[in-house]
Amino acid sequence: MKKTRATIRTYRHGLGDCHLITLRGKGKAAYRILIDCGVILGTPDAKAVMTRVMDDVVKESKGKVDLLVATHEHWDHVSGFGQAAESFARLQVDKVWMAWTEDPDDEGARELAQSKGQALKLLQGAALHLQGFGDVQQTPLFLSLAEFFGAAGRVTTKSALEAVRAKALPGEPRYCRPEDPPVELAKYGARIYVLGPPRDVALLKRLNPKANTDEGYDHALGLFNADIKPLLEQGEADNQAPFAAMDGLAIADARKHGFFAQTYFDGPEWRRIDADWMLAADSLALALDNMTNNTSLVLAIELGGEDVLLFAADAQVGNWMSWPACHWEVGGKTVTGEDLMRRTTFYKVGHHGSHNATLKERGLELMDSLQTAVIPVDQEMAKTKKWGAMPLAPLVSALQKKTASKGFVVRTDRDLPPGANEAGIVSTPEYVEISV
Repeated sequence: MKKTRATIRTYRHGLGDCHLITLRGKGKAAYRILIDCGVILGTPDAKAVMTRVMDDVVKESKGKVDLLVATHEHWDHVSGFGQAAESFARLQVDKVWMAWTEDPDDEGARELAQSKGQALKLLQGAALHLQGFGDVQQTPLFLSLAEFFGAAGRVTTKSALEAVRAKALPGEPRYCRPEDPPVELAKYGARIYVLGPPRDVALLKRLNPKANTDEGYDHALGLFNADIKPLLEQGEADNQAPFAAMDGLAIADARKHGFFAQTYFDGPEWRRIDADWMLAADSLALALDNMTNNTSLVLAIELGGEDVLLFAADAQVGNWMSWPACHWEVGGKTVTGEDLMRRTTFYKVGHHGSHNATLKERGLELMDSLQTAVIPVDQEMAKTKKWGAMPLAPLVSALQKKTASKGFVVRTDRDLPPGANEAGIVSTPEYVEISV
């Protein structure tokens, strides 16, 4: 019987990420890694949900993890560190890793933080302005996407990250960069490589794989500043939003007006223009969301110099495009990012299986050794957020094709596929666990 080298426990707590990896050494030696712990804003009774998850982490790890990883500043990846604060306080942590983009002493990271802060301030201004219209029936996309940076009580993404940072020993956390040498865990026959985020800020802002596209974060910010910001400032100066007050009517008041109730609100929703003038805000929110995803800390855990476990967090186009060029000198040989991808046997699917978080060319197409793909997702919750196809059906099909003769595609919101249980994949109401 083949010895288990590692187990990956992925929690089934909703639309969010939390993974407990246990590397097995000789005897009962175990090295435990916790990657993220969060769930989407709006999850019912989220504090209790995340407390149950953290309680299980504490129990399974016997109260200690060797490495705690916070991949990026999004609610569905870090909220649990604040929501389950009491349980998290009982977890002893040896080392803390974050991406270089969280390093307060890094000039590039500071510039990114300043840019993100500017965008959030603009979007908050747009949200406050929209409230002046009263009841807007359909929540604009930019308000929904802003939830990734939202707050629940006193917990914010920043405070959750600070709770992680506070676990670090003096002189830490380690802010990881792709050029860093891999970390050797010889006792466990493992090696950890950092694939992303890339150091090239232009790649972090890259949202489209097409070489000549002008669609990116800077483009979206420029559109907002050109189309929306002047109207918001004009509205502050003389109450124009974007029409003069005498020409405007609050949505809530219009609903009570017989003419509008009959001719406007009873008509097809697609014909309404309540907040269509704010479409540039949607573009900016989407670009900010994608850029933050692109700052994801991406780890490749190599087992025995062969199989690779790939944890891509929510990395999107620009992050993925940088991996093949990564290279390290190990034992007199050159290891490349492309090589690690070709040897990937386990893939934590990026961003809940969304359309732009698994690159096809020089991405999934390279994963010829793929055996198991796990998608942390809650499709019903994604639908309530109006985030479209999550997971994307063609991506799921492509993953199934890649793993067809060797393994399985596992979704946390579905029962295990036929044969997975017999192959040793464990599923409980709380988690799925894969042994490799």
